[in-house]
Amino acid sequence: MQIHLLVRRFAGTFILASLLLAHYHNPNWLWFTAFVGFNLLQSSFTNFCPLQIVLKKIGAGETCGGGEKKSDSSCCS
Repeated sequence: MQIHLLVRRFAGTFILASLLLAHYHNPNWLWFTAFVGFNLLQSSFTNFCPLQIVLKKIGAGETCGGGEKKSDSSCCS
């Protein structure tokens, strides 16, 4: 799976989870939503994403759909 899709899925999951926690537990969870949104915004300008670095270190997004490795740095392109 391509790493940018993983980043979007993580961001969406974190945002939805923090909204649910803010609604049912404590409104201060909205700060976490703001943190995720800020990271998405800054990464659109700087192309620096901390989650992408973490995912690369654990080996996520390195194989293509069929399981074969690509020799270049991009996956499935």
